[in-house]
Amino acid sequence: MTTAKDIMHPGAQWIPAHETLDRAAQLMRNLNVGALPVADENERLCGIITDRDIVVGCVAMGHDPARTTCGEMCKGTPRWVESGADVGAVLQEMQGHQIRRLPVIEDKRLVGMISEADLAQHLSDEQLKAFCESVYAPS
Repeated sequence: MTTAKDIMHPGAQWIPAHETLDRAAQLMRNLNVGALPVADENERLCGIITDRDIVVGCVAMGHDPARTTCGEMCKGTPRWVESGADVGAVLQEMQGHQIRRLPVIEDKRLVGMISEADLAQHLSDEQLKAFCESVYAPS
């Protein structure tokens, strides 16, 4: 059985909710990623911030990314998967919530992220087609 841990990108990093969006953008650049899990003061997942969130939700709205925190931008219930979850559970979570990145948690700690690129490397063409149709379909 292929698990979330088998297909994830290891070494994901949190950004604290109190950090500003400009800092998040710098960290994304340094890590060459487009999203960061956001952690509360107890290092528990409270959301995910994406490069698109920063541009569309902050900069395009006329807000200052140096004065807006990651926690302020997080919306909704954060989604994640346990490292031992099988690929079916990963797909169900991502497709069911139309999300493109999924944090992987082990022993209450972040151990990685699953992105579309990770799925593309590990799914069959049929599975990938079904994923794209469900995630990119109009809501």
